[in-house]
Amino acid sequence: MSFFDAFSEMLVILFAILAGYGAHHLGYLGGEVDQKICKVILNITMPAMIVAAVITGDTLPDLAEVLSILKVAVVFYALEFAMVLVVPRFLGGTPKQLGVWRYVLSFPNVGFIGYPVAVALFGQEALFYAVVLALPFNLLSYTLGPLMLAGVGKFSWKKSVSPCAAAAVISLVLALTRVRVPSMIGECLDFVGDITVPLSLLVVGSLLAGLPAKQVFSSPRLWILSALRLLALPVILCFILRAVGVDAMILGVAVTQMAMPVAVNGTMLSMEYGGDTGSMAQITFLSTLLSIVTIPLIAAFLL
Repeated sequence: MSFFDAFSEMLVILFAILAGYGAHHLGYLGGEVDQKICKVILNITMPAMIVAAVITGDTLPDLAEVLSILKVAVVFYALEFAMVLVVPRFLGGTPKQLGVWRYVLSFPNVGFIGYPVAVALFGQEALFYAVVLALPFNLLSYTLGPLMLAGVGKFSWKKSVSPCAAAAVISLVLALTRVRVPSMIGECLDFVGDITVPLSLLVVGSLLAGLPAKQVFSSPRLWILSALRLLALPVILCFILRAVGVDAMILGVAVTQMAMPVAVNGTMLSMEYGGDTGSMAQITFLSTLLSIVTIPLIAAFLL
C-alpha cells in the first residue's frame, strides 16, 4: 500500500467530515437534527453493519484460526486498557474529558478505515482476520465505551443493553459457531449498514462547526493522544506479537488495526450518553487527519 493509496483513502473520510461542517453552516445539520441522526445510527444502521460484517463473506476461517485471532485480540485490548490506566491521570482534564481520553486509547477505527487498509496491505483474505479481530471491539465499545464517557455516576448497565451490543453478541456467536445465514439477509443488513460511517462523519463535521477551529490544533493533549493512538500503541503491539511468535498475517492485520485513528462511533456514543462531545469530535478529526501520514509509516515498519 503506497503513501498515495493511504492518502486517497483518508481524503474520502475527511471530505465527509468537511461536508458535515458545511451542512451545519447551511442550516441542514446541528442541534436536534444531529441528535436524531445519532439515534438512527446507534439503533438501526450500526447494528446492521456489525452483523453484516460477519455474514456477508463467502467463507470464514476455521474455528482454530478464529480462536487464534481472538487470542491476539486479548493482547490487543489488554495493551490498550493498560494505557488507559496510566495515561489519562497524567494528561488531566475534566471528568468528562478523562472519559474521552480513555475511549480514545481504547477504541481505534477498526471498521471503515481498518478493513480496506488490511486488504490493501495483505490481500482479500486479510478481511476476515480484520472482521474477527473487530468482534471484541463491537462488544466492548458499546458496553465499556458508554461507561467511560458517562462516568460511573450517570451510567446504567440497563442502557448498555443496546441494539449495538446485541448485534456484537450475535456476530460473535455466528463467527464461533460458523452458522451460515441466508445471503439475502446479509445483503439487506449490508445495504442499511453501509450508510453508518458516512452519516457518522457528517455528524462529526457538524459538531466541529460549532467549535473554534484553533482548539483542534492548539491542544497539547490532543497531539499527545494522537501520537499514542497512531504510533506508540501499534509499535508496542508489534514488538509484543513478534516476541511471542504470532503468525505474520495475523500480526500484520492486528498492528495495522491498532494504528487506526479514533473510532467515529465515539462521537455518537458521547452524544447519546452525555460525554464531552466537543473533545471527542476534535480528537476524531485530528487523529484522522494525521493518520494520512502515520498509516503509511506503520505499513513501512511492517513490510
